[in-house]
Amino acid sequence: MSLKPPPTAGTVDETMAEKRFECDVAVIGGGIAGMVTAVRAAHAGRSVRVFEKSSDDRYLCNSRITAGVFHCALSSIRSEPQALEDKIIEVTDGTASPALARAVATDALRAVRWLQAQGIRFISGTESYHDFTLSPPTITPQGRQWEGRGGDVLLRTLEANLKRAGGSVERGMSVRHLNVGEGRCLGLSGVDAAGAAFAVVAESIVIADGGFQADPDALREAITPAPEKIFQRNARSGTGDGLRMARAAGAAISDLQGFYGHLLSIDAFHNETLWPYGWLDFVAAAGILVGRDGVRFCDEGLGGVHMANRIAALEDPLSCFVIADHTIWETRGRFNLLPPNPRLLEAGGSVFKAHTLPELAAAAGIDADGLVAQIARYNEAVTNSSTQGLDPVRSANKFAPHPIVDAQYYAFPVCAGITYTMGGIAIDDRSRVLDTKGNAIAGLYAVGATTGGLEGGARTGYVGGLIKSAVTGLRAAETIAASA
Repeated sequence: MSLKPPPTAGTVDETMAEKRFECDVAVIGGGIAGMVTAVRAAHAGRSVRVFEKSSDDRYLCNSRITAGVFHCALSSIRSEPQALEDKIIEVTDGTASPALARAVATDALRAVRWLQAQGIRFISGTESYHDFTLSPPTITPQGRQWEGRGGDVLLRTLEANLKRAGGSVERGMSVRHLNVGEGRCLGLSGVDAAGAAFAVVAESIVIADGGFQADPDALREAITPAPEKIFQRNARSGTGDGLRMARAAGAAISDLQGFYGHLLSIDAFHNETLWPYGWLDFVAAAGILVGRDGVRFCDEGLGGVHMANRIAALEDPLSCFVIADHTIWETRGRFNLLPPNPRLLEAGGSVFKAHTLPELAAAAGIDADGLVAQIARYNEAVTNSSTQGLDPVRSANKFAPHPIVDAQYYAFPVCAGITYTMGGIAIDDRSRVLDTKGNAIAGLYAVGATTGGLEGGARTGYVGGLIKSAVTGLRAAETIAASA
């Protein structure tokens, strides 16, 4: 897999470097996790440089195009820390690191208050957990409109604050290796946009380059047998470089399975207006999700993130349909801030409609006998409140199942849209990278989506990329400052 150490990983020959940098703290990646770390460390009196691989002034990363909602496991971060910690453990089926769960739950509100002190503005959204949403909001009717909005403004504000504190963002700098020796991480090296080698000597290295969602090889081993058939619902900049370098340096790696994502129209692959919104998550969570054989293959009641993961794991991730009836489409299809009804249809997303199930199956290319039999079993279980007896189980505590009886019927061809991966570098609650024996690697930290141990589990428990990034970044900087 792409996580195998590169052949020249480890201590590298810095004598070939054409550019040299020295600083107290070197941060790899200029997303929210890296910038929070950098600004907080600079304000603590450390000299800081951020090394960002993109040369663009407004380099694309997930933080720049984010919807901007700071929540904790779909709960308000104003909640009591113990309640948030319990929620993290619950949604991840107890697989989250207790120390990380406690750290995020404890510092979620503090991290947002720190951002506010940096000049970051928030507004309240429509959901109870939307009480801290970046302003101006990035959520738009269709397509990706991020310039001058929440994530873009956040990154530009933090960069300006970093510069005022004496730090800098070095663009077009691709970090390739970590320099490890004398029992600690001593620096890093890489190449700039022109191909010239550079080397950095620093007391502390912080890996903040995001997940591995845009690395086909890593996806093939950990997420899906067909990475080309899952849609990159992200900035397409997270290629897992930091993860590979950390492993080469002796870091432990968490379970790499699981990602945050949603159910998108299959036409998102060639129609920009069909992502990142609107999802078909709530439609599927009220109806059913089937393959071409007309048979269910996962628990729709666990929500869109779980369903997207189960689609990605299929041999053919482009073989799935959300099945609904008129009532579901007119109710759950219009639910949420930017619902698919009618936006998906107005944007040209594919849908098959019919007044009978056999006609629907014929139009969509689904096995008619399989679909009719599946819906009959499903409807009977919904009527008798016995969906726990279905195979696979259909849970009802999170999203209530609706019978599929109100013609006309709908079949939406869908794909799994991946935003960021949940697994990654193992860290402790101070964002220190851990080795395979559970000991901290001196001088090496990791923050944000490049880390693992917080999200995932059998139900693909989602905690929240922004709050994870802000808290781990803040803690890394404060640990660095305290150890100076």
